[in-house]
Amino acid sequence: PRMTGGLKGLLLLSLCLVVWTVPIDRNQDPPHEERAEENVDTGLYYDRYLREVIEVLETDPHFREKLQTANTDDIKNGRLSKELDLVGHHVRTRLDELKRQEVSRLRMLLKAKLDSTNMDHVSLLKQFEHLDPHNQNTFEAKDLELLIVTATKDLENYDAERHEEFKRYEMLKEHERREYLKSLDQEKRENEEKRIEELKEKHRQHPKVNAPGSVDQLREVWKETDGLDPQEFNPKTFFNLHDANGDGVLDEQELEALFTKELEKVYDPKNEEDDMMEMEEERLRMREHVMQNVDLSRDRLVSLEEFLKSMEKKEFNNPKEWETLDDTKPVYTEEELQRFEAELRDREVELGRRAEQLRQEQELLKERSKALEAQKREYQQVKDCFQLVFQDVQNNLPAEPPQNLPQHTS
Repeated sequence: PRMTGGLKGLLLLSLCLVVWTVPIDRNQDPPHEERAEENVDTGLYYDRYLREVIEVLETDPHFREKLQTANTDDIKNGRLSKELDLVGHHVRTRLDELKRQEVSRLRMLLKAKLDSTNMDHVSLLKQFEHLDPHNQNTFEAKDLELLIVTATKDLENYDAERHEEFKRYEMLKEHERREYLKSLDQEKRENEEKRIEELKEKHRQHPKVNAPGSVDQLREVWKETDGLDPQEFNPKTFFNLHDANGDGVLDEQELEALFTKELEKVYDPKNEEDDMMEMEEERLRMREHVMQNVDLSRDRLVSLEEFLKSMEKKEFNNPKEWETLDDTKPVYTEEELQRFEAELRDREVELGRRAEQLRQEQELLKERSKALEAQKREYQQVKDCFQLVFQDVQNNLPAEPPQNLPQHTS
C-alpha cells in the first residue's frame, strides 16, 4: 500500500510513531479540521534522537516528496535512505549535529556504566545498532538505514515485552499476596482470603463484553461515543470518524481508543477489585485480536479496504462474547511463579550482600576519617611547637651592631 501523510507515513509504517487519538466529541468541529496531537513515547532508549531526525527530515521538500510516493518495502530495504544524499545542506548540517549529540550522550552513558573498562569508545558504541559507530561526526545514508531497521525491529518486539512486563507484575502481586497471608494468624488469614474471593467475584460481575471489531462492538461505539443511531450504522463513515489524524488508516492507538467502552464495563479505577494494569493488558489483547483478523498486509495499520473486508467475515456478524483475563488461564504457571520467587530471593540476598559491603566500606571510611583527623591534630601540634621554638630563637638572637659607614677623603 502507498503511504499518505508525509513523514507521518514513515512514523506509522516503519517506526510506529503515532499520534494519540483524541476522543470524538459531537459538539465540536470534526477532528480532521482541527485536532490536538500528542506524541506517544515509543519506549525506545533512542526515542528522542529518532523523533528529532524525523522532524528535521520533514523540513526538506525533496525528501518529503520521495516519502509520499514510497511504500513500506522502500523504507525497510533502505532505498529511501539513499535519498538522503539529495537533501539540503542545512538539513544535513542539522542531522550531523543531532548525531554528534547522540554519540556524546551514549558516551556519557557508557562512561557511567563502564568507567573502569579499557576498551575504546568505538568498540563500546558497536553495541548500539541505531547508528554507525565508525563515523561519529556526520549523519550519512547508513545512519538513516540503521535507525529505520533498528526501530522497526525493536518496535515489533514491543508488544511481547509489554506482555512479559505484565506477567512479572502479576507474579509479583501474587507473591506479595502469599507473603502477606503467611504473616497473619489463622483467623485473620481466613478472613483475608474470604475478602479477596469476594472482590474477585465482584470483579467478574460485569455486563457482556463484545468481541473487539465485531458489529456489536462497533455499533455500540457508533451509538455511545459518536452519538449516532445504531440502525444507521455506516462502516465507511465510522472509519472516517475514527481516523482521528486523517491519514487514511487506523493505527494501533486509534484502534485501542475504540475499546474504551468495552473496558469500562469491566474496569473502574474507583473500585478496589479493578486493576488498571490489567485493563491495559486487556486493551492490548483486544488490539492484537483485531490486527490479527483485519490487518491483512501486516503493516500494523488498518486501511479502509481492510476494514470493509473484515465485515464480510462470519465472525463479524456472529461473534462470541469476548473472554476477559478472568475467563482465560493465568498468564503464568506455578513453575514460572516459583522461578520468579527464586529470582526475588536471589536478588534480596544480593542486595543484602551489597548493603553489608556498603556498611563495611562506610565503617572503613569512618576509621580512615578518624585516622586523618588524628594525623591532622598531630601535624598541628608539631606545627605549633615549631612556631614556638622559632619565636623563642628569634627573641634570643643578639642585636647586630650597626656597620661602619665608609669615610670619604677630600
